[in-house]
Amino acid sequence: MNSRRSWLIFGIAALAYVAAVLQRSTLGVAGVSAADRFQTSAAILSSLAVVQLIVYAALQIPNGVLIDKLGPRWLVIVGTGVMVAGQLILAFSPTIGVAIVGRVLVGAGDSAIFISVIRLVNSWFSGRIVPQLSQWMGNIGALGQILSAIPFAYVLHTAGWSTAFTSAASVAFLAFVLSIIALRDRPTSVIAPPAPTFRTVLGRLGPTLKRPGTQLGFWSHFVTQSSGTVFSLFWGFPFMVSALGFSTGLASGLLVVMVITGLIAGPLLGVLTARFPTRRSNLVLAIVAMLAIVWTVVLLWPGTPPLWMIVVLVVALGIGGPGSLIGFDFARTFNPPHTLGSANGVVNVGGFTASFIMMFVIGVLLDAQYNLGWSANLYDLGAFRLAFCIQYVVIGAGVVFLLRARRKARQKLEEDEGISVAPLWVVLSAAWQRRRS
Repeated sequence: MNSRRSWLIFGIAALAYVAAVLQRSTLGVAGVSAADRFQTSAAILSSLAVVQLIVYAALQIPNGVLIDKLGPRWLVIVGTGVMVAGQLILAFSPTIGVAIVGRVLVGAGDSAIFISVIRLVNSWFSGRIVPQLSQWMGNIGALGQILSAIPFAYVLHTAGWSTAFTSAASVAFLAFVLSIIALRDRPTSVIAPPAPTFRTVLGRLGPTLKRPGTQLGFWSHFVTQSSGTVFSLFWGFPFMVSALGFSTGLASGLLVVMVITGLIAGPLLGVLTARFPTRRSNLVLAIVAMLAIVWTVVLLWPGTPPLWMIVVLVVALGIGGPGSLIGFDFARTFNPPHTLGSANGVVNVGGFTASFIMMFVIGVLLDAQYNLGWSANLYDLGAFRLAFCIQYVVIGAGVVFLLRARRKARQKLEEDEGISVAPLWVVLSAAWQRRRS
């Protein structure tokens, strides 16, 4: 474990995840071009992204079961191959209907990748480095957003729709080939356990879903990942270009800032997660509070928010991405290894469920305001202000369920291991008293 071969596996897995994020995020940069190409409403156009996320979320638990049954290698191979097919269909789609079919396949292929590569990290590495590598995997994967924001956007605006999406598909094809050649489920020194039957794996799913730690991971992912996903995958680019009047180059650059922020924040969050395992939920809540404050300032800003304020927003959203990976650390520590694929699948449903709900409702609210004559343009700044408020409803509900799951998880921890986790304010107050005395 932690050998040179382990790092090779990590590199190939990271490439597969970079390819997945690239395929996932290309539509965010191409949103304005998609509106011109397909000539349709905001709600129908958002369905391109929404259907992808619905498929992604719906397949998380089935893919987790398949990982526990077949191993992550096959899931990565099939997932990258399906993404290639989906992007090629989208590249040459003449109508919105055909394009939606392509995005369905992209979502289906993408859904298998992240939980598979997290499982590979847990299989090929051990010790306190595991949560840090999980953060690094998420951060490296975010480089796919840079590929979509800069080279993909350049090819899109110079060579056209079909060439751009075909180029993106070629990255997934490279990951597909390398996965077939070199990827393996576990080190040869580790004896593979007998392959469980589907009945056995499905029988384990119920207890996995009921574990408070799994639920805590789900809601942690739900509240931290969704806002940034909605912004980067679809509505951020139209918001910055059409509502704020930024150039496409500046908008792409701000999406890159979001990714770079994640690359910096991710390792720090990984260290904090490993150093303070009983305070992981406090990190999650702090990130949510930060996002709420920044979004409130942006949406209540009189007139058009200045560039520096949007930079603050994308930095905050960039921290939310790696923050969501804390949810997988809850799954790792509260579930036995043989159910980790299913547990990670459950957690990964969280953020994407919140994302497709908000993404679609934002499109509906934009259409409604335009049709009622409340906004002069479909992508008017005032219309976006109201539409983006849906985040407070969805994420606010998620915080309520997170607090409920945390209470149950702490009770379970005390019952099973005798570890009592006091509220943070109690710990800080005691520390302050000790310092004064």
